[in-house]
Amino acid sequence: MATRKRSGWAALPSSAPRFDFSGDALKKSWKDLHAGDGEPFPDDKRAAALIKALGKGAPKGLDAGALSDALQEAWRAFHEGRFEAGFEAGKALGVAGASVATKSLGIHAAYLVEDEAEALSRFQTVVALADEAVDALPKEPNSHYRRAFGLGRYSQGISIVKALKDGMAGKVRESLDKTLALDPEHAEARLALAVYHAEIVSKVGSMIAGLTYGAKAAEADKQIAEAIKLFGKSPVTLLEKGNVALLLKGSKGEDEAASCFEKAAKTKPRDAMEWLDAREAASRIE
Repeated sequence: MATRKRSGWAALPSSAPRFDFSGDALKKSWKDLHAGDGEPFPDDKRAAALIKALGKGAPKGLDAGALSDALQEAWRAFHEGRFEAGFEAGKALGVAGASVATKSLGIHAAYLVEDEAEALSRFQTVVALADEAVDALPKEPNSHYRRAFGLGRYSQGISIVKALKDGMAGKVRESLDKTLALDPEHAEARLALAVYHAEIVSKVGSMIAGLTYGAKAAEADKQIAEAIKLFGKSPVTLLEKGNVALLLKGSKGEDEAASCFEKAAKTKPRDAMEWLDAREAASRIE
């Protein structure tokens, strides 16, 4: 798939700690790093399974060992905050690298791209790459989740009201439902589903939200609670819990939200993404 040249990649701020996942450090940290999305560690067995599932769509000239090495290097770049390298390395592997490519591009766009139009363009690219993954790897939970992430962030960028009018809500919900059908313990999908319910209720009111979109405040609270059970140590869980409190309760939720943001900001980050999550939380209480 052709994508237009990006207008630049802002580096991780110099105030960020240095994250190093060289050698065996990536594998040792993988379970904690991917507690939110359940991404399998890309060892030789995983790479072989991807090659088999993709068939003729598998990367040319790479056996399982070479694909495993390439995926690990792409994920190292992502976790260390070298998002451009993570994106380019993942994209070069085609659908086999779509998960790391979309996550690298999406997280960078969410936190480090200041130009709104450029961020929207990048989220559209996330969706396009995820669409290819959904077609080629429909049994992979993260094929659907990366699509939901891209659609959700794009929707927030154009305003939730416009997104609802354009039918984006149904697409986000469909992708999240498919993610959770494949992996009921996908914590990030549960967080996204909580935000989905809360944003719609906040924008159109409880009655229309429930009747038209199946969105309910109680469901947002339920999904947040489930995510906390699965992924409570992550700053993004606390960040989104605070966001949901504000969406559903307005000024009455400010104290709860502030408490969540404070806790998230104090969380010790395990990689560059978590550092950006914590920094975002800190910015909410400045």
